[in-house]
Amino acid sequence: MKALIGAKILTQEGILDKHVLLFDETILEIVPEALYAERSQHAEQMVEETAIKGLLVPGFIDIHIHGSSGYDVMDGTQEALMAISNSLLKSGTTSFLATTMTMSQMAIEQTLSAIKLAIEMQSLQMSQNKATGARILGAHLEGPFINPQFKGAQNIDYIQKPTREWLDAYLNTIKMITYAPEMDDDFAFAKSMKDTDVVLSIGHSGCDYETAALALNEGVDHITHCFNAMSGLHHRKPGVVGAALTLPFTIDIITDGIHVHPKFMGPFIELKGIDKTVLITDAMRAAMMPEGSYELGGQKVVVNDGCCRLEDGTLAGSVLSMDEALRNLLNHSTITLPQIVQMLSENPAKKLGIFDKFGSLTPGKQADMVILNDENRVVKVFIGGILNYSED
Repeated sequence: MKALIGAKILTQEGILDKHVLLFDETILEIVPEALYAERSQHAEQMVEETAIKGLLVPGFIDIHIHGSSGYDVMDGTQEALMAISNSLLKSGTTSFLATTMTMSQMAIEQTLSAIKLAIEMQSLQMSQNKATGARILGAHLEGPFINPQFKGAQNIDYIQKPTREWLDAYLNTIKMITYAPEMDDDFAFAKSMKDTDVVLSIGHSGCDYETAALALNEGVDHITHCFNAMSGLHHRKPGVVGAALTLPFTIDIITDGIHVHPKFMGPFIELKGIDKTVLITDAMRAAMMPEGSYELGGQKVVVNDGCCRLEDGTLAGSVLSMDEALRNLLNHSTITLPQIVQMLSENPAKKLGIFDKFGSLTPGKQADMVILNDENRVVKVFIGGILNYSED
């Protein structure tokens, strides 16, 4: 058994001071320091104690990330996936969905196979009490089932009509699919996916408000990187953004201050509702790297002044990290730190149906934990109770 002593602890009930968190692979108990000290006098079991400063929060879950540290999920290799997993630790990300691009079906299938193998390797490493890097929870297919007119930085040559035909072999790995419902005739694809746990999300879509409402009725209940690569808000044609605001979709949003104006991010989230919002990075291989020229989905991307663009000027992902997303909202909105952490941890866990194991510092859940200092920068990261990162 291990104990973290000295930090404030962010729980669903609020921030606890002068408490001790006990854990092994899972969180065992959170007790007042006085009670812990009293128990220690009579304890028969040795406890590995770590004295820390700062705020202990649940690990961040990024449901939309393409890469970092020079690697991309679509590289389709174990080397790339492990490098991404390890690099994400310093941002407080303890779990993520490895996100694909609209490329050839062969390349996507190769990547899905690689993701499956990487998950198995991480599980084995964890069983051997080894550090694994951020957990790969599964895959997020961003495309190829999108609208060519709203492709964004996706490659138009590989866009397909929505079909389940070649997905069945990978349904244990795929956790989320971003697609354009207007390309789904009579919502046949959405209907075919109802027997799965895959989250269907509207994105890279030009559908109107009415089509979005019909898609919601068919189980398409999320919206990808709100405002970006979708029909916008017009008072007579509310579009996907209008549907996001007025219908019970959950949404995700990139809070880098580039994809959405920095002074509009907070008010929009508060209007939509904290409980309905997930923060994502949509980061690409240039994240945590020097600025310059990179590749995304077979296309050249130039990173300049924190902004990623194709040569034609189209936004192409981001270099955002989860801890930066947190600090950006703190600096540009009135949303509180506990609310921001909820959108980084609890809400994505609920969206993926894994809140019974992840997303909060609750006894019985996995000990995926992050320690933030007074500047809200990551100091230490535990995954499954194993120290995976320390700035020391």
